[in-house]
Amino acid sequence: MLRERLERARLYLVTDTRHNDLEKFLAGALEGGVDVVQLRDKRATDDELRRVASVFRSLCNAHDALFILNDRPELAQAYGADGVHVGQDDAAVAEVRALVGPDMLIGLSTHSPEQVDAVAGVDYFAVGPVHATPTKPEYAPVGSDLVRYASEHASVPFFAIGGINAGNVGEVIAAGAKRVAVVRAITDAGDPGSAARELRAPLEQDVRLEA
Repeated sequence: MLRERLERARLYLVTDTRHNDLEKFLAGALEGGVDVVQLRDKRATDDELRRVASVFRSLCNAHDALFILNDRPELAQAYGADGVHVGQDDAAVAEVRALVGPDMLIGLSTHSPEQVDAVAGVDYFAVGPVHATPTKPEYAPVGSDLVRYASEHASVPFFAIGGINAGNVGEVIAAGAKRVAVVRAITDAGDPGSAARELRAPLEQDVRLEA
């Protein structure tokens, strides 16, 4: 069931705890068409994560969206997340799977063709950063070439990520991406619902063209 919903997903939002307006922000983004929400806040304490995780879980349930926690498989289980997302420098995928069991979703970040080729044991992966982004300053932008490579070699769903917005989402779609993940395109928007709808529209159009 979770994997079927993941297969249908098109728009993935990564956000922090947003202390001031979390419920309003998340509700707007989800109403606008976000399918997957990842809670990523490396500065938050475990107690802070626990407090906001219930908000993520409740709103994702209300909008039939998937809730992913970044980096922390043990907390993903404890907080009722649908999955956990790990990076290349986090715990090995096999270790994470042994910890969370067969049902929870696992996602992985990739930044090169070699890492795309090495993807195994996960339910989805991210490809990027497509463009330079302050959320991942340690990684050089990979451009559309890696998106194209992933579209030709992926055996599981993947999301293009990194500096993607309504103005350039068409480029990654043209390179073969059916799904995108964003941070600032929605988190910095005055109206997260409108921002989500604007991003989702070309992704939906691409699906209709394939049908």
